[in-house]
Amino acid sequence: MSTFFVKSTTILTDQSALFVLKDYVIHDPKNVLTTNWSTSTPVCNWFGVSCRSKHRRVTALNLSGLELAGTLPPHLGNLSFLSFLYITNNSFYGRLPVELSNLRRLEHIDFGKNSFTGEIPSWLGSLTELQRCHSILSRLFVKTRDVDLV
Repeated sequence: MSTFFVKSTTILTDQSALFVLKDYVIHDPKNVLTTNWSTSTPVCNWFGVSCRSKHRRVTALNLSGLELAGTLPPHLGNLSFLSFLYITNNSFYGRLPVELSNLRRLEHIDFGKNSFTGEIPSWLGSLTELQRCHSILSRLFVKTRDVDLV
């Protein structure tokens, strides 16, 4: 019985982090998050979310091309089994939260074609499993000073 409780808690942690992301999205023109991400549907069945069957934890998040706008919450750093994060072709802005450095299993990320600001995060180097970091450099960050952050 306690094993079931532990598994429920961990997927609930993932669900909670994704609900916070949903709250941070201020524009969802296709209503993907609004209509698909709810407590009435298991998180592993949500649009753009993939889970590994063995642990029933979120392992991939693909929200590319949904025309979403908003900022990324620090709570995404709680998705401890996340291996793939794709949010390209949206209108996310602001700084990438340092809590993303907690995603130690992250292998592939694509933040391209958004409007993030600030310097390229130094914590990217601490993601030892990272194999592909697409569009992370010149097109990722918009100009925030008189000098381009490339």
